[in-house]
Amino acid sequence: MTSSAFEDTPQRSVVQAEGESARGAEEAAAARPLVALIGNPNTGKTTLFNRLTGARARVGNYPGVTVDRRVGRLELSGRSVDLLDLPGTYSLSARSPEEQIAISAIVGFDGQTPPVLSVVVVDAGQLVRNLYLVTQLLELEVPMVVVLNMVDELEVPPDVDALRELFEVPFVTTNGRTGEGLDQLRRVIEEAIRDQPRGQVLVDYPPEVLADAEAVAEALPPAWTAPFSNESEGVGRTRALALWALTSVSNDDELTTIPDALRQRVVERRSATERDIDAEIIAARYALLDARVAPLMGEDPAKTRIALSDRVDRVVLHPVWGFAIFIGLMLVVFQALFSWSDPLIGLIEAAVGKVASLARDVIPPGFWADLVVEGVIGGVGNVIVFLPQILLLFLMLGFLEDSGYMARAAYLMDRVMRALGLHGRAFVPMLSGCACAIPAIMATRTMERERDRLLTMLVIPLMTCSARLPVYTLIIAALFPPTKVFGVMPVQGLLMVFMYFFATLTALAAAGVIGRTVVRGRRMPLLLELPPYRMPTLRSVARQTMDRAGSFLREAGTVIMAFTILLWGLLSYPKPSEPRPLDTVAVASITERAPFAAAPPADPIDVAALADNGDAVADWQRAKLSNSYGGRLGRGIEPAIAPLGFDWKLGVGLIGAFAAREVFVSTMGLVYGIAGEVDEESAPLRDRIRAETRATGEPVYTPLVGLSLMVFFALACQCMSTIAVVRRETKSWRWPAFLFGYMTILAWLASFLVYQGGKLLGFA
Repeated sequence: MTSSAFEDTPQRSVVQAEGESARGAEEAAAARPLVALIGNPNTGKTTLFNRLTGARARVGNYPGVTVDRRVGRLELSGRSVDLLDLPGTYSLSARSPEEQIAISAIVGFDGQTPPVLSVVVVDAGQLVRNLYLVTQLLELEVPMVVVLNMVDELEVPPDVDALRELFEVPFVTTNGRTGEGLDQLRRVIEEAIRDQPRGQVLVDYPPEVLADAEAVAEALPPAWTAPFSNESEGVGRTRALALWALTSVSNDDELTTIPDALRQRVVERRSATERDIDAEIIAARYALLDARVAPLMGEDPAKTRIALSDRVDRVVLHPVWGFAIFIGLMLVVFQALFSWSDPLIGLIEAAVGKVASLARDVIPPGFWADLVVEGVIGGVGNVIVFLPQILLLFLMLGFLEDSGYMARAAYLMDRVMRALGLHGRAFVPMLSGCACAIPAIMATRTMERERDRLLTMLVIPLMTCSARLPVYTLIIAALFPPTKVFGVMPVQGLLMVFMYFFATLTALAAAGVIGRTVVRGRRMPLLLELPPYRMPTLRSVARQTMDRAGSFLREAGTVIMAFTILLWGLLSYPKPSEPRPLDTVAVASITERAPFAAAPPADPIDVAALADNGDAVADWQRAKLSNSYGGRLGRGIEPAIAPLGFDWKLGVGLIGAFAAREVFVSTMGLVYGIAGEVDEESAPLRDRIRAETRATGEPVYTPLVGLSLMVFFALACQCMSTIAVVRRETKSWRWPAFLFGYMTILAWLASFLVYQGGKLLGFA
């Protein structure tokens, strides 16, 4: 391809690539044409995107919408193009802001420059249904290439030559999992950028539909049709835009860029007739596909795969056995978080301890040594030790999702969610909440009704996100021995499964209450595709897992470190005055007033003189920590949390956790790093918590306290970022305040019932 073919392509602004300078990134991207990758969900589109772009992808936002926009660099004959990965969509019809992304990016709404080429990925085994989107794009006269993906799953592949002749655009067969056909796809994309193949499709619409389209076309904004108004082919595109408006625009849609005149015209045409215009348009397109495409497939190439999926689904979707399988899988996943990751956690704990000891030996005693060892290494290190569990969780969930099982889990949960007034599509964002509430809340944009989106947003933070996992792991490992129930079921794994199910059931119950009181509305039916079972793609799952791990480490190195250092300062100051030699009276004073003294001893103490009295040293250090600024904050809220079984140390951890839940772990590491002896700094945090005792020798933290604490963390809204994203999505402080208030009250009450009820039942 000549360089002029690239120089004549439209210019556009891009998100700055990480690691490049701003000017260099903009100049390089402006010289590259934009190619869009579009297709139905579950067609392997993202797998193809990853293979075509490798690691050269960057993430930004779509113009005007805070939804992730992935752009990767695709190399063609020594030149580069930008490949845009659009959200999966079954059609271009749009009823919500996120669904409008596809049509806006392809056609060029909202001031966007349309791509020079669209690459449409279809499932070769679901050809008729997937080619519906191709039909819409052909009507809009979009230059395109069609990719028949997953051909390896078919015994008889479709007739590619006949499809190419029928639609007059290039067709390419690929296998995204193995990379087969990608070289040919690159060559076809390179040729299509130059030749601009638009193809054609002749749908036989009823005369009434054509009349509706003609009337609506008169109200289309000139900016939508101006580039084509002087071309004969523009007539077909104008009619296609009118048909799009008829199937997308209504009085209750939430499209943000539809002119009032167009909306009024569409509403008038729809209200002037009792016909179902949507059904007539859709039926006409499928009539063409059934008549022209289905015969090219011969016998159904996907029947073997579908038959196998149906047989498995009879068990997996069974009202009883389906839930039993789901619970069993979750038990295996969460028990694996302990048994499989514990060796790696032990290695990281040992490494953190050695780094702390080395830092003590290298850095002279004083402020900087304490900051590095206690603040940075002790705080952040106690969070990083849980990285193996984070990796394992996302790896296993990735395999379940890639195999097609998670869609079945959504179907199972819909039976429960419908009874509570929650839309079935809410399960996908809620499931995403097991990773992080922030993208899960943003994912509610795919839901059509504002009521459903708001209700889902208000319960997503109750789902057990990955930030709670380090807290649960620390508490379970420290306070619950690795015993087995009936000699078979591991207690630690059962507890983790219990916490996930407890959070899920609480979220569903909260949705039932809020949906009948604060956010009322009628239920909508669930439309959910159950993809065939497939062998998970290791490359794709591994990439997603590493992305999550990278996000976790970036947060540990930025947000968590910043708050850890702040809390270290609060827990380390004020410092006592200059020490003097120890006397007997001072030692007695320390012993009497520690560990929860209101203030440290009045006389300065020479701690070094207590070398032979370890108990006195520990008492003095605890008293000093209790009198710090952080200790005073913890003691200030202790009356409110004491009925839950929490002391002031846990109170300090709860305060830190409002920045990010993982900060609780680093805060407790600080508390025990500052309050403990120097030779205890290398001991794992869970061992130090387990060894904490009162003056009577009784343990400070019992399994009942641990369970109460986990219940509190399961229900409390301890994440400032979640509050911020709900504020951004709802454009009001009313709903974030309601979210924070109801979750805090719910957490306190549930924790109170667990702790006080446990004491009444005789548990320590």
